Amino acid sequence: MTATDPALTALANGWAALYLLAGRIEAHIERTLQAEHDLSVREYSLLDVLSRQHSGEGGHLQMKQVADAVVLSQSATTRLVTRLEDRGLLSRYLCATDRRGIYTDVTGPGLELLEAARPTNEAALREALDEAAKNPELAPLVATVEEMNLSRRLPEPAPAH
Repeated sequence: MTATDPALTALANGWAALYLLAGRIEAHIERTLQAEHDLSVREYSLLDVLSRQHSGEGGHLQMKQVADAVVLSQSATTRLVTRLEDRGLLSRYLCATDRRGIYTDVTGPGLELLEAARPTNEAALREALDEAAKNPELAPLVATVEEMNLSRRLPEPAPAH
């Protein structure tokens, strides 16, 4: 393959379109969440991930797992947790079975803010996708995102008898 190979050019163009779509979506959601809830996209994502924890086996995430879920480094995630803890939206505590482990939970005010912001996030995502679908380069990617979402929400087929 050479640098002018059509397959490489198509791959690079596909990646550029995907990167553009993700950037546009994130920027639109960021502006909307900031304006309406004083939350960044990363803060919203962190609250959302942590709100899904449970008290059962494996129900609490370690900081590395949280970092992976919000697509940040561990140090950036720790700084983000500290910022939200300072705002009273998160609390940290030591793991009962491993004193080196520190877990983070969403506080009552954090859950209230998340629930208030969830419809805003969803509406902003819808607006961003609708706007991106008007761009011929991005429309196929938007359709793929929507198909992925649709396939997750469809009920399982009934077992054949």
